[in-house]
Amino acid sequence: MSDSSIWQLRDRTLTPGSPPLVMGIVNVTPDSFSDGGRYLDPDAAVAHAMELVERGADLLDIGGESTRPGSQPISLEDELARVVPVVRRLAQLTSVPLSVDTSKAEVARQALEAGAHIVNDVTALQGDPAMLEVVRTHEAGAIVMHMRGTPATMQLAPHYENVVAEVVEFLEARLQTCRNVGIAESRLVFDPGIGFGKTREHNLRLLSHLEELRRLGRPVCLGVSRKGFLGKLLDRPLERRLAGSLAAVCYALMRGSAQIVRVHDVAETRDALVVLEALKASEGGGSLAGSTGPAV
Repeated sequence: MSDSSIWQLRDRTLTPGSPPLVMGIVNVTPDSFSDGGRYLDPDAAVAHAMELVERGADLLDIGGESTRPGSQPISLEDELARVVPVVRRLAQLTSVPLSVDTSKAEVARQALEAGAHIVNDVTALQGDPAMLEVVRTHEAGAIVMHMRGTPATMQLAPHYENVVAEVVEFLEARLQTCRNVGIAESRLVFDPGIGFGKTREHNLRLLSHLEELRRLGRPVCLGVSRKGFLGKLLDRPLERRLAGSLAAVCYALMRGSAQIVRVHDVAETRDALVVLEALKASEGGGSLAGSTGPAV
């Protein structure tokens, strides 16, 4: 069993949850649900990423293929052309750990060789048979996410008997698979996949029982930023979902059920974390992680 308070990357060790880490989203795509097309140009993507670092991002997540509901996969060549140059330039400009958001093993391999530290795979390292070996041989950190179906089909009437139990069971099985192929537990983080093959009710149920993922013994990455279930809940368009996003993040952090948050709005999320930390400290309970038991 690994030390659940650490996350080992290629050349460094992080301690998610003390305080929580903020992962800034960099979409090098024309069609991502929130900011598709804004940072498709590599120069624009790099500039945006560096702005997120200035705003307080602890990690950067660079993706070249949209995984919004209904999206279609793109070619390997297109994804490589979008992602690798951005990763290579950012590796020269910042010491902030870089994550590549991909389900293609070759994209992950080239991004890791260009300077990335983490593979963030919405298919839980199973969409491409070669992905497990890429992560293992490069000793990369990995974010393993639950998704029912594919981005193209995941929102077509998703059904669960017990969404919390089924998500935990799936991620537990992926943990065992990673162990079996020689990927150290200390390199893994799990993501419940909010919005990926789940209805609004499923998402809310997962958020309110996120602490169930603690039994996996690994940090949890939470991505709720501007998600569609918030739009439905609030009847708000994309540009007016910040308050809802922060509410969901703060709820999870106050319960100690997430140690990494993946967001578009880094500065606002960082402000919320500062206030939460100050409030918990004033209670005499220490940091967010310390006030809710050991970080996982």
